[in-house]
Amino acid sequence: MLLEQERRDVCLTARALSEAAGTAPGASGTVSVRSGDLVVVTPHGVALDKVQPADCPVMSLDDRVLEGRRDPAAEATLHMAVHRLAAEHGREATAVVNAFTADTVAVSSVLAELPPIHHRAAALGGAIEVTPYTTYGTGEIADHAVKALKGRDAALLAGHGGLALGRGLAHALENLRLLDWLSAVYLRARQIGTPRVLSEDELARVRDRDTHGWAGPDIW
Repeated sequence: MLLEQERRDVCLTARALSEAAGTAPGASGTVSVRSGDLVVVTPHGVALDKVQPADCPVMSLDDRVLEGRRDPAAEATLHMAVHRLAAEHGREATAVVNAFTADTVAVSSVLAELPPIHHRAAALGGAIEVTPYTTYGTGEIADHAVKALKGRDAALLAGHGGLALGRGLAHALENLRLLDWLSAVYLRARQIGTPRVLSEDELARVRDRDTHGWAGPDIW
C-alpha cells in the first residue's frame, strides 16, 4: 500500500479533528499530507472519526488518483493547490488541515480579515485574510486560498471555516487550533468593545522574542 504510514497518520489526525470542540459533525473537514510528489488526503463520504487507511486516496501533484478505495474529499482540489504552492516555493509545509468550526465560520462570515489582537497571531503570520465566498470543492476557492496563504500559515474561507498549513500533520493541526482560538478570542473581545490590534512592528518584535528563551532579569 502506497504511503501506508502517512495514511495512518492522516486517519489519526482526522479523528483528532473530529473531536475538537466546536467542530461540525460528520464530514467536517479535510486532512492531507505530502511526501515528495505524492499526497494522502481524507476520502469523500466518510466521517472523520471513521476513516480507515485504505480509504484514503494517494494523489500525485498533478491531481491523478494513484491508489485508495474511495474518491478524494471534495476539498482535495483546495488541498492539492496548496501543496503545489508549498512545493513550488520551497516552503516547509507538508500538511494541510481545514475544518468547519463554529468560531472560524462565524468570523469568516463577517470579517474581511481577522486582525491580530494577541501575540500568538505572529505564529501564523499576523492578520489572517478571509477569502471571498465561493462554492466549496471548486478551483475558484482553491485559487483564493493560495493567494490568502502567501506569507501566512493559515487562512479563513468565507462561510466555510479555517485552513492551516504545517511542517507535519501535528503542526498543521496545532495551527488550525490556534486559528480557531484566535477567532474565539476576537469574537469574545468584540462583545465588550473594540479590540486593540497589534501593529506590524509589534508582531515583528514578537517573532524576534520567540527565537529566545528566558533572557534573565531586566537590568535597571
